[in-house]
Amino acid sequence: MKEIIRRLALSILLLSLLPTSTFAGKRLPLNVVLILADDLGYMDIRANNPRSFYETPNLDRLATTGMRLTCGYSACPVCSPTRAAIMTGKYPVRVGITDYIGAPQPWPRNTRLLPAPYRTDLALEEVTIAERLRAEGYATFMAGKWHLGDNDSTPNAQGFAGLKRRGQVQFYYPESVTNFDDINDPKTTDVIAEATVRFIAASRERPFFAYVPFQAVHTAVRARPDLTEKWRERARKATPDAWGREYLREVRLVQNHAEYAAMLEQMDIGVGRILAALEENGLTERTIVIFTSDNGGLSTSEGHPTSNEPLRAGKGWPYEGGVRVPLLIRVPGVTKPGSTSDVPTVSTDYYATILDLLGLPMAPEQHRDSVSMRSILTGRQAGGRALFWHYPHYGNQGGAPMSAMREGDWKLIEWLEDGRLELYNLRRDPSEMIDLARSEAARANAMLARLKAWRRETGAVMPAPNPRFDPRVREAR
Repeated sequence: MKEIIRRLALSILLLSLLPTSTFAGKRLPLNVVLILADDLGYMDIRANNPRSFYETPNLDRLATTGMRLTCGYSACPVCSPTRAAIMTGKYPVRVGITDYIGAPQPWPRNTRLLPAPYRTDLALEEVTIAERLRAEGYATFMAGKWHLGDNDSTPNAQGFAGLKRRGQVQFYYPESVTNFDDINDPKTTDVIAEATVRFIAASRERPFFAYVPFQAVHTAVRARPDLTEKWRERARKATPDAWGREYLREVRLVQNHAEYAAMLEQMDIGVGRILAALEENGLTERTIVIFTSDNGGLSTSEGHPTSNEPLRAGKGWPYEGGVRVPLLIRVPGVTKPGSTSDVPTVSTDYYATILDLLGLPMAPEQHRDSVSMRSILTGRQAGGRALFWHYPHYGNQGGAPMSAMREGDWKLIEWLEDGRLELYNLRRDPSEMIDLARSEAARANAMLARLKAWRRETGAVMPAPNPRFDPRVREAR
């Protein structure tokens, strides 16, 4: 009996320490809404780029009511690995998902290397942030693009419940959502937002975690006809196309794509509806909101719908245009409205940050690469640590197998085809135009040693020489 009383007293004490607000006579923990855009570039939102061709008033409002993190990075320059990092708090190399799920295996293209093999689902042994919060009594929700496996690796097996696949493979929605074509239907964004709004209204009196992975602004670029027509008119007066080159690919240098602008506005409206639902249900002051993207904007292929200028390249590349992403976080009582931080963070960090902000115990054996951003969000500009990337693949955007790291102001890229190094000082040269690998050889070699040590520690799988590569034929990058 004494032991039971002791445990009950301890539980009451722990609950009293959780961040809470009084609501309907109850003290409830903070909720979490994590919104993930698809292929949205850092320079696409007005909060980061006041001269952007696009309009994002709701995201801009989120920035003015929370914190804007100017050095937020995705864990990979393509989608599935970043989604795995968000769910697990681990670098993609640790979970074996290093390319987008659906890339061809075996490899059919004429390239110098064979891409490394990779998992096509998220292992059930991983304890996702959704599973962790559900075990703590949180209602969990998602609607949209999962892209971490079907069959036994659906979101229903990873901490969510009651979801069905709708339309395309690896898209999941609540059972109330009818079947439709996710990729080609302009209503997709509205369906995701509406499902989220309904969940928020139904969850007023219980803590919840809502994961909202939009399909926008991924190709196919389609939006509501009324928005598209509005932006076509504006595009006629916009700066005409301008193009640069990234290896074998043209890269768009100007934002003027009407359909992309319409698709982004439609997503921004969806975000606005979600924020309004929090307000209408009295939940704004007890809900953490995180908004980010899975990788940088698409600028070198598949229609080249956006430009990341002055950031170099885009999706599929290790340059800033490929891995620096919008990151807006609002935490009641923690973030100062309109504040900013330039401390580098990465997708893995949301796991530990959420646990820390909710007052829940950390699980370092799970979220091994996740570092809480609490000190950053409170305005204490904590010193950053080194960030790492490993993409041993040829994407669809012209990039090649690489590893990279950022340490302080310095960024190193190792191209795995030939071991060539590039080194940039991002503070002085955010566009990565001045390669300092030769003039700063000692620094480059020291960073390379740390990069290789990280690969060994994480068990990173490397690409192999392609025995079928024909140098007489154009490379299939």
